[in-house]
Amino acid sequence: MNISRKDFFKKSLFSLGEAVCSVTNVLNSAPEPVLSVPDAAHFVSVPHEDQTAVAYNETCLAKYSGCFACMERCEPEAIKLIPGVGIRINPRLCDGCGTCEYVCPVTPKAVRMQQRPKPVETAALHEDITTLKGESPC
Repeated sequence: MNISRKDFFKKSLFSLGEAVCSVTNVLNSAPEPVLSVPDAAHFVSVPHEDQTAVAYNETCLAKYSGCFACMERCEPEAIKLIPGVGIRINPRLCDGCGTCEYVCPVTPKAVRMQQRPKPVETAALHEDITTLKGESPC
C-alpha cells in the first residue's frame, strides 16, 4: 500500500477533526441531574420507638465515599460508614426519628424506616427447653 505523505497527513487531520467533533457533541449534551440533599431544617424529627432505620447499600453513595448526609444528621450517631461496603446502622442507638431517610438524596432511598422486630420473651424460651437425661437444669 503506497500513500504519499500529503495524503497521510490529510487523512490524519480529517480523522482528528471527526474525533474532536464527536467529543464536543458528547460534552455539549444535557448534563446528568445533580442530586440535592433536602434541608433538614424544615423536617420535624419525632422519635418512634417501634421503628428503626435499615440500610440498603446497593443504592448508597457513601459506599464509595460520595455522600455523608445521613451520618451527619443522625443525632444519636447510630450510622457508621464502612468504606467499600456502605453504611451500618446500630438498631440499639437508632431512635426511629426518620431524619436519615428524609435527607437521603438517592432514589430509591438507601436508608428506609421499618418496624422494629418484636422482642422475644426469654421466659417462653426457657419453658420449651427440656433437660436431657443426666443433665442438671442449673
